[in-house]
Amino acid sequence: MAPDFVVCVQKEDLGDVCGDDIQVGRLYEVVERNAGHGMIRIIDDSGDHYLYPATCFKPVFIQDSVALRLSQALPHN
Repeated sequence: MAPDFVVCVQKEDLGDVCGDDIQVGRLYEVVERNAGHGMIRIIDDSGDHYLYPATCFKPVFIQDSVALRLSQALPHN
């Protein structure tokens, strides 16, 4: 299965979550889309996977072959 991606669309209303490792307009690989309690688990700019409010992201639809190449090119690999 091809990797899943989202784009960060806002950093407001993060609550207790620190927003230092996400940037509006940046693409992030999804680890778990429905992580419970309205959260999504992504690989953020630190290179680790963390939970963030799902409302901060919108899905990005990419061809499977492109998604695989993109995932391999990201620094966390």
